[in-house]
Amino acid sequence: MSARICGTAAEAVAEVADGATVLVGGFGMAGMPVGLVDALLEQGASELTVVSNNAGNGDTGLAALLARGRVRKVVCSFPRQSDSWVFDDLYRSGRVELELVPQGNLAERMRAAGAGIGAFFTPTGAGTQLAEGKETREIDGRTHVLEHPIRGDVALIAAHRADRKGNLTYRKTARNFGPVMATAARHTVVQVGQVVEVGTLDPESVVTPGIYVDRVVSL
Repeated sequence: MSARICGTAAEAVAEVADGATVLVGGFGMAGMPVGLVDALLEQGASELTVVSNNAGNGDTGLAALLARGRVRKVVCSFPRQSDSWVFDDLYRSGRVELELVPQGNLAERMRAAGAGIGAFFTPTGAGTQLAEGKETREIDGRTHVLEHPIRGDVALIAAHRADRKGNLTYRKTARNFGPVMATAARHTVVQVGQVVEVGTLDPESVVTPGIYVDRVVSL
């Protein structure tokens, strides 16, 4: 199968539905699919659950999506930063839900979804409020917490280059959550800097195989 190469970001996100769980790549602004998030803002989907490392920066991107009232729930590791005033105001006023997930758990829960793992035990979060209501087990003398996969209806990620079959390469820290999100979603949309012909990419450099990619747009 070949990924669909889209002419615009609007075309790439056209099928995101109301109520979808959307995985959004990026570590702060590194690897953030800004063009796709802006297109989703214009597309109009609402009641979204957004899974991302943080809850938006300043007034653009994810923050703008939140400000427009499009997001019902945020699942993230770092909801509060010096420039996360949009989320902070919405959360304090009860207009958005939050599920706080330690960063390693966030990555592993999505990796588990892509790998077909039903659940896993981890010591991270044991003995804290994050473990309340969850099954625990002592393993090798340490308390572990049972965590379940995070699956997305759609993943919006950014990569460096793609070929016409959707194989992806990433650049340095912009790689972050993109690879695990691509495998954890039913539908993966990718923003790249360049689309190249099949055979151009060194197979040893491909991180995300095209089988996980549905749409690609060069922005």
